[in-house]
Amino acid sequence: MESRAYLLQALSPLHVGTGRSVGVIDLPLMRMRATGIPIVPGSSLKGVLRDSRKHDSDKARSDAIFGPRREKPGPEGDQPGEYAGALVVGDARLLALPVRGFVGTFAMVTSPLLLALARRDWGGRMGGGEVPGPVAPLAKYQARVASLKNSACLYRHDGQPRVYLEDLDLEVENKDDSVLASWAEVLGRALPSEERDMLMRRLVLVDDETMSFLWETATQVDTRVSINPETGTAAQGQLWTEESLPAETLLMGVMAATRAWHPERKLEAGEVLSEALGGPGTMLQLGGKATVGRGWCRLLSWQSGGSEGRR
Repeated sequence: MESRAYLLQALSPLHVGTGRSVGVIDLPLMRMRATGIPIVPGSSLKGVLRDSRKHDSDKARSDAIFGPRREKPGPEGDQPGEYAGALVVGDARLLALPVRGFVGTFAMVTSPLLLALARRDWGGRMGGGEVPGPVAPLAKYQARVASLKNSACLYRHDGQPRVYLEDLDLEVENKDDSVLASWAEVLGRALPSEERDMLMRRLVLVDDETMSFLWETATQVDTRVSINPETGTAAQGQLWTEESLPAETLLMGVMAATRAWHPERKLEAGEVLSEALGGPGTMLQLGGKATVGRGWCRLLSWQSGGSEGRR
């Protein structure tokens, strides 16, 4: 089996939710159960990838990658001679969250935990070189940047660099973080060339506790209402709130593949992954609220840099 890490870059607010909730927000985001980290489930991404190929003339190739389409769901749809799809799509987990800042408009905020999980997804290896190492732990309410000189998010007060994220005032360690710079450089390779310095200038590392506070409170929450077609005014009882990941959010996941099991279409694992990931910056629409512009994402990978691993 071969695997390849991928990035999802939100280009508009992204709502992949769990349905109605009894909490403060009516339609919250889907999150990991134990950690609360926002995710996009692999099943959603796989369905969107398959749907994007519904007009392909080569149906056998699509079936070899995603598996045969079933006419009936559940056990009733079992057919003799069926075969498994070759593609495995893992969940995309939050990697860096754009947070409004007092200086530099916004920062891309991450934490040691999120980078450690990303490193694990990569399997510790990236073809052609090692994945950047784990970042050093941070004291509570401290932050670090890749380069004090080049960061767009710093404010100096009495010589002490600080970052202001929403209403948080965080002291920045007065030194460059070379490991964080390596992460910014490696992640930036997946982005379009004109955006590659964004992470080097805006990536801010905060402690895990601060990060968990931000992914709970710095997401986008919109209040929406239905209009009564009879009166043209707000419909009674039709006011709700929905939560989205803001545009520019980065999520990371892993796709894996075996050789295709299709009896007529023989594809190697690398071909399956390349077909699934598409060309550089494949555009997808994920999650709900598509008709109001939500969910536009760019699917990115490190194909040119050789990010494949074998497991």
